[in-house]
Formats: sequence, structure tokens, C-alpha cells
Amino acid sequence: MNKDLKNKLIPISLAALVVLLDQITKAIIVAKIPPYSIGAQFFGDFLRIIHVSNTGVAFSIGAGWTQTARHIMFSLIPLIVVFLVFRVYFKNKDFNQVQNWSIMGIVGGGIGNIIDRIFRPEGVVDFIDVKFYGLFGLQRWPTFNVADAAVVICGVMLFVSFIITSKNQDSKDTQETA
Repeated sequence: MNKDLKNKLIPISLAALVVLLDQITKAIIVAKIPPYSIGAQFFGDFLRIIHVSNTGVAFSIGAGWTQTARHIMFSLIPLIVVFLVFRVYFKNKDFNQVQNWSIMGIVGGGIGNIIDRIFRPEGVVDFIDVKFYGLFGLQRWPTFNVADAAVVICGVMLFVSFIITSKNQDSKDTQETA
């Protein structure tokens, strides 16, 4: 196996790990905590484990849509996007290792939530509830799950990596023209 292919295949393990952890934690929540109940609190009420479901996407957008519209918009389109991301991921030779791992973390999170949208009639299971102390008018951050956390963390890593790569390239270009 050539080195380029190996560098592309190994980060897929992160996507698989995110999907696995996401689905295991959701299965535990569904089995142990009744819907809309708090299962545990940590650090006072800073962190709560609570069982909620979301038929929409981030911040419950689309929760009031028909089931058919939600299924198309939140299952079929994301599947197409994941497929396209995989194509770009394997065709692009310019991604560095941080970018490869970040992209696969995002893909794993996306797949974790797509699984819920397809196989859970109640929608995506969310369970991590964090106090937000009134910042941006929110007393609590919207409840999320492992897949959501992976998408956000890896998305930030990818964004920062692109900025650093761009600055390094600009610096290199400036040195070559001088």
C-alpha cells in the first residue's frame, strides 16, 4: 500500500470511532434515562446528562416540518454530502494530516447523526446539557451528543488548520518573490 493511500485510510478510524462512541452513548441514554428526564448532574447543575430527541437539525431547525421533508432534507442530502466529502477527501492530495483527521472526525459525527435520523423515529438523541450562564441570551447551551461535539471540535481544527496553512503558504510565496 502506498504512503498517500495509507495516510488517507488511517484517519477513517477516527470516523469509525466517533460513530461507535456516538451510537453506544445514545443507546445507553435511551436504555437508562426516560425521555425528557435528567439522568445525572455534575458540578452543581453545570453539566447535566438528559435524554432529549431532536427531529430537526442544530437548534431544532426544521423540527416542525413534515416527516417526509425532514427525511429528505436531514437524511438524504447529508448522505450525499458525506459521499461528496469522501470523494474530495480521496482525490485531494493537498490536505495535511491534521486536515485529514479533522475531515474524518466531521464525517464520523455526520454519519452518527444520519444513523439516528434514518433509524430512530423520535429523531437524533441528544444528552449533554451545559450551563451557559446567560451568554448570548442562553442560560443553557442547546443539548448535544458525541457526534455534534466531534463535528464542532474537528470543524474548528479544520478551520484553524486552513488558516495556518494559508498563512504559511503566503509567507512562503512572499519569501520566494523577494
